[in-house]
Amino acid sequence: MDNKVARRIRDVPPSGIRKFFDIASEMKDCISLGVGEPDFDTPWNIRESAIYSLEAGKTHYTSNHGSTELRKAILHYLDMRFGLKYDLNQIVVTVGASEALDLAFRAIIDPGDEVLVPLPSYVAYMPGVSFAGGVPVPMHLQECDNFRITPQALTAALTPKTKAIVVAFPNNPTGAIMTKEDYETIADIIIEHDLVVISDEIYAELTYGTPHFSIAALPGMAERTIVINGFSKAFAMTGFRLGYAAGPKPLLDAMVKIHQYSMLCASSMSQEAGIEALKSECANDFAQVKKMTAEYNRRRRLMYAGFNEMGLTCFEPLGAFYIFPNISKTGLNADEFCTRLLYEKKVACVPGTAFGDGLENFIRCSYASSLDNLKEALRRIKSFVESL
Repeated sequence: MDNKVARRIRDVPPSGIRKFFDIASEMKDCISLGVGEPDFDTPWNIRESAIYSLEAGKTHYTSNHGSTELRKAILHYLDMRFGLKYDLNQIVVTVGASEALDLAFRAIIDPGDEVLVPLPSYVAYMPGVSFAGGVPVPMHLQECDNFRITPQALTAALTPKTKAIVVAFPNNPTGAIMTKEDYETIADIIIEHDLVVISDEIYAELTYGTPHFSIAALPGMAERTIVINGFSKAFAMTGFRLGYAAGPKPLLDAMVKIHQYSMLCASSMSQEAGIEALKSECANDFAQVKKMTAEYNRRRRLMYAGFNEMGLTCFEPLGAFYIFPNISKTGLNADEFCTRLLYEKKVACVPGTAFGDGLENFIRCSYASSLDNLKEALRRIKSFVESL
């Protein structure tokens, strides 16, 4: 039945992240720096709220948009943290930020529309555009520009068919961020070409030194930007599969239409947990989020120093929980490096090629793991590099 599979699905390769994760999961004593998942347990008060919702019988469908209480909590959070102001009908609660991205692509893309995707970036953007019938167009970001979108990169990628641009900061896999000043340099270009912006801000709470700024907060940008966020990273709630999108009502209405015919609504128990996460953290100055972020920062400094000391120079990540060292000095390309490191030293990393073409000189390591694991992983990687 191979010839019955849709061509646009068949032509998309499997995730390069999962390949190494699957091997590592079956390898004894392997340290995985592959999958970007917080190693913290979900805070107890959040788990308890989900448990209590079951005990209280809150196990029914909610509105397609999401529960009113959760959407009100999201509105308050977005305003309080990022100065973003929306109405209740400009929010849709989704099954993770991944569904929100899929809805956004399908809501705006007609066959043949081009969507600009910065590379390196999360592995789902390019396939997501293709699955929706669009044409993903890469914008190759450079290490010398701190992996930020520049006016030159944006202008060079534009064509008459360009309809939208993905903005993904703090960035996976580089840890790069975009400041208000950075966004100001490209906002006029976006407006001039009447682009829709899909801004994936799932790592907004995980920044080190420079607070997150949303492109939607700039004048003229809220009315053309779909902000994507969720609970997985900042609140250690990956398994709850809870995300949301905020944006212009016509675009959100289209996203809800797709959502109501496919997912109907996010899990009611997860929505109750999300309410508790936002309300408790907003009321307590984000104490638990800050505690986790401080620990990530310790790990970030350890990894950054460790790679530079072994001669694998790397850009200093300022957000998320990834580091993207340059391994060109080893003489191996990224796939060779990661494969040999996995089998010879039992450390799993992800080749840079998983995040876009032309990234053979980079690997991605997640530091969402314990300090002891990271120290041992660095020791093994150093030994491997020295053996070359």
